Amino acid sequence: MVTAVAQRLASQRKEIDDTLATFALSPTQLQEVKAKMRVELERGLKKDTHPTASVKMLPTYVYRTPDGTERGKYLALDLGGTNFRVLVVKIRTGMRNSVRMYNKIYAIPLEIMQGTGEELFDHIVQCISDFLDYMGMKNTRLPLGFTFSFPCNQTGIDKGDLVSWTKGFKATDCEGYDVVDMLREAIKRRNEFDLDIVAIVNDTVGTMMTCAYEDPKCQIGLIAGTGSNVCYMEEMKNIELVEGDEGQMCVNTEWGGFGENDNIEDIRTRYDREVDGGSLNPGKQRFEKMTSGMYLGEIVRQILIDLTKRGLLFRGRITERLKTKGIFETNDRLALLQVRSILQSLGLDSTCDDSIIVKEVCGAVSRRAAQLCGAGMAAVVDKIRENRGLDHLEITVGVDGTLYKLHPHFSTILKDTVRELAPNCKVDFILSEDGSGKGAALITAVALLLAHLRIKPPFSSPSFRWSWQLYHCSHVFMRKEMENGLGGDTNPTATVKMLPTFVRSIPDGSEKGDFIALDLGGSNFRILRVKVSHEKKQTVQMESQIYETPEDIIHGSGSRLFDHVAECLGDFMEKQKIKDKKLPVGFTFSFPCAHSKLDEAVLLTWTKRFKASGVEGMDVVKLLNKAIKKRGVNIMAVVNDTVGTMMTCGFDDQRCEVGIIIGTGTNACYMEELRHIDMVEGDEGRMCINTEWGAFGDDGTLEDIRTEFDREIDRGSLNPGKQLFEKMVSGMYMGELVRLILVKMAKEGLLFEGRITPELLTKGKFETKHVSAIEKSKEGLTKAKEILTRLGVEPSEDDCIAVQHVCAIVSFRSANLIAATLGAILTRLKDNKNSPRLRTTVGIDGSLYKMHPQYSRRLHKTVRRLVPESDVRFLLSESGSGKGAAMVTAWASRLADQTRQIAETLAEFRLTKEQLLEVKKRMRTEIQNGLSKNTQSTATVKMLPTYVRSTPDGTGKRFTARPTQCIFLKIGKDGQ
Repeated sequence: MVTAVAQRLASQRKEIDDTLATFALSPTQLQEVKAKMRVELERGLKKDTHPTASVKMLPTYVYRTPDGTERGKYLALDLGGTNFRVLVVKIRTGMRNSVRMYNKIYAIPLEIMQGTGEELFDHIVQCISDFLDYMGMKNTRLPLGFTFSFPCNQTGIDKGDLVSWTKGFKATDCEGYDVVDMLREAIKRRNEFDLDIVAIVNDTVGTMMTCAYEDPKCQIGLIAGTGSNVCYMEEMKNIELVEGDEGQMCVNTEWGGFGENDNIEDIRTRYDREVDGGSLNPGKQRFEKMTSGMYLGEIVRQILIDLTKRGLLFRGRITERLKTKGIFETNDRLALLQVRSILQSLGLDSTCDDSIIVKEVCGAVSRRAAQLCGAGMAAVVDKIRENRGLDHLEITVGVDGTLYKLHPHFSTILKDTVRELAPNCKVDFILSEDGSGKGAALITAVALLLAHLRIKPPFSSPSFRWSWQLYHCSHVFMRKEMENGLGGDTNPTATVKMLPTFVRSIPDGSEKGDFIALDLGGSNFRILRVKVSHEKKQTVQMESQIYETPEDIIHGSGSRLFDHVAECLGDFMEKQKIKDKKLPVGFTFSFPCAHSKLDEAVLLTWTKRFKASGVEGMDVVKLLNKAIKKRGVNIMAVVNDTVGTMMTCGFDDQRCEVGIIIGTGTNACYMEELRHIDMVEGDEGRMCINTEWGAFGDDGTLEDIRTEFDREIDRGSLNPGKQLFEKMVSGMYMGELVRLILVKMAKEGLLFEGRITPELLTKGKFETKHVSAIEKSKEGLTKAKEILTRLGVEPSEDDCIAVQHVCAIVSFRSANLIAATLGAILTRLKDNKNSPRLRTTVGIDGSLYKMHPQYSRRLHKTVRRLVPESDVRFLLSESGSGKGAAMVTAWASRLADQTRQIAETLAEFRLTKEQLLEVKKRMRTEIQNGLSKNTQSTATVKMLPTYVRSTPDGTGKRFTARPTQCIFLKIGKDGQ
C-alpha cells in the first residue's frame, strides 16, 4: 500500500517536473534566441527587410543623451498603462542632480482604454487641465514632452503615427494616425489652455534619457514591467529608414514583437499559445507575452488550471475565481512569501505541497522571462560593441518597470544571462528612480534648444558633442598610440611620439641653489630667477620678467630668435645685478624635441604658429649657447613646459607624476617605467615621457569625429595636417572654431537674422577668452551681447542663448576629449603599478583650464567617471613651468657636481700615453737586470728560473728537454 502511494506521488512529481521543464531554457537555446534577435535587429534597420521584420527598430529622432547643459521648466505626460501621469519638471542650468518634479497620477478607466480615440484624448486633456489648475499654471504656455509607450512610426521628434496598441489598449481610430495631432486637436476642443508639444517619446527612450542624465555611459533603455521593450543609441549609418550617415540616433526596438514571424516557436509552450489566443491582439507581441508583467500572471494561471485538471493540484478542484481571466496578477506572483494567503483569496484550499508547487510554477515562468530578456539584451550590447569596433565594451542600461524593481530574482537572472551570453561586454544596470517623465522633459529641453537654434541634427550632437563612444575611441586609440610611441620599431610612424626627457625623478626636497629659468613657448617669453634654500624648511623665491616675442621674430630666422632670447637674458641679468654670476640655467622649450641627454634637444617640428627657419632638426641648446656664450651662463637642462609643470607641482606634492598643459596649446607628460621605453638604454627606474599628444590623430585616427569646422581650421593653419588633436581642443583654436560655426549659422539664416559683418568674417576676432566670458553662469548672456555687439551683429536674446550654447558645445568637447586621453595615461600608470586602485596627482597649467568657468569641473568629473578605480588630485601650477625647469636644473647641477667630485677623486688613477710608454721602458730594463747574474741581486724584477723547459705540444709523447726554459717574473719589492 505504501509502495503504491509512493509510486503515485513520484508519478505526479514527474508530471509536474515535465510540465515545468518546457520553461527551462538551455545555454544553447539562449544562444539561439540571442542570434535570432540579432538577425531581427538588423532586418528592422534595413529598408528592404523592415516591413517584414518582427523587431521594427523605429527611429526616435533623439540624437544624443543629456550632457548637463539642459535647463528650463517643462510639462511632461506619461501614458503607457492604466495610470496616466502629468508632471512639471524644472531643470537648473549646467548642474546634474538638479531636477525638481511635481506630478499627479490619474486613472484611465477600462472603458476609456477600449473606447474611441477621441474619448481617450479628451480624458487625457481633462487630466492635464486638472493638473494645471492644481499647479496654478493654467495661463502658462509650457513646452511639453509626451511619453507615449506604444509602437509609433516617427518622422520627426514631434510626429508619431501609432503602429498598434499594446498593453490592453484598444481605442478606435488611433492606429495609423499621428498621436501628437490627436492631442493637439483635443486641446483645441477644450479651449482652456495652450501647450507647445515639442517631443513624443517612448517610455523606454525616456528611461534611457533619465538615467543618462546621471551616468553618461547609459546608452540603452530597458522597460521590464507591464510591457517589455528596449531602445539604444545606434549608428546613423546603419539606420536606412532615415537620411544621414553621421552620428547616432536612439532606436526604439519594439522587441515585444519578436517572434511574430514564428522564429521562436520552438520555445513557446502551449500555455503561451493559450494566453496569446485569448489576448486582444492574437499573434502579436509574442516576445512581450513571454516576458512582461501583463502576461506572466496569466501564464501561471493557465498552468495551475492544467495541473489542477490533471489532479496534480488543489485535489483536482477548480474554483470559479481561478477560471477568471486576469485574476492571478503578476504582483501576486511576485509576493512568493504570501502564496498561501493569495491562493486562499482565490478560493483555493491549498496544502503545503500545493504552495510549494505554485512557487515552482512562478519561479519557472519568471526565470524564463528574465533569461529571454537577458538573451535579447546580449544581442543589443554585442551589436553596439561591434558597431564601435571594440574588443571590450563598457556600457550602462537604464531600467524601469515593476517586474525588474519588485521581483526578488528577475534582475539577478537577467544580469547573469547577459554576462554569460555577452562575455566581452561589461554591462551595468541602473534603476530609473524618476520614471520616464523626467526623460521626456530632458528630450524636450534638447529639442526645444535645437528649435531655438534652428540647427538641424546631427550637427548639434554626435559630430560635435562628446559621447561615451567618443571616449572609447579616443581612449583605445590613445593607448595604442602610446604603445607605438614607446616601441623602437613603431615609434617612427607613431603620431604620439612619447619622447624621453631624461628627467628621472620628481623633486625630493633636497634641491637648493640659485638658478635662471628661461620659458619660451608662445608670443611671451619669460625669464625667472629661482632661489631654492634650506633654512628651517625648503623655500622657493622667484623673480620674473616677461618679454614680448614679435611676430617677425617668430616667423623669421632661428639666429634672430635666439639672439632675441640672448638680448632679453642680458637685460634680465643686468636688472637682477647678476651679470658676473655664473648661474646654471634651465630652458623650458615648449615644442616637440628629441632628447639624447638632459641638455641636448633636437627640435622635431614647430607648433603654436612658430616658424623660425633653420631650427627644425637642430639642437636648440647648441643654438642658444651660441647666442648667449658671452653671458657667462651654463645651460644645464632643457625641458618641455609640460615637464616643467609636473616638476613644479611635484615640488609641492611628491605623488605628482603627470603634467598637463591646457592653454594656447595642449600636451601631457608622465613618469613611465624605463623597461617600457625602447629608445633609452636601461630597465631600472622611471623616466618622464613627453607624449606630444597634440599630434594625436595626424594619421586619420580621429577623422570620423572631426567636423567641417575642424577641417577648415586646419586648412587655414601654418601646419596643415599636423597637430590635429591640439586644433580640436586647445585655446589657440577654440575661439576660431566658435566663429566659424557662427558664420555658417548666420549664412544659413539661423542667427543674427542672416546678417554677417566684416568683423565676424575676420579671422581671430572671436577669441577663446570670449568663449570663457560667455559661458559664465550669471553674466554670460550679458557678455555674449557685448561681444556680439562689438562684432556688429546686433544680437537678439535668442541669438545670445544660441551663441552661449555653441560655446558650451565646443568647450564641452574639448574638456571631454582631454579627459579621454588623460584617462588613457592614468590607466597606463595603474597598469604599470599593477595596483587595484591608482592614487596620483596631476599637475596642470594653461589659460584655458584656469580661466574658463566650467572647464576644470567638466574635466575632473569626466576623468572620475572614466577611471573610477582611482583617486586623482588635480593640482594647479601657480608658478608656471619655470619653477619646474629650475627644479630639473637643480637636479642636473647636483648630478654634475657629483660627477665632477668622482672624476677628481679618480683623476690620479688616470695615466697618459707617455706615462704608459715610460712604464714599458722601465719594465724592459728591469727584465734585463733580472736575467743578468751581475745585476740580478739588485733587480726588482727577479726573473726566477722554474726548470719548466717547454709548453705542451699536443702529441702526448714523453717529455723531451728543449733548449728553452720558463722564467717566473717576480715583480715588485721582495716579489710582492
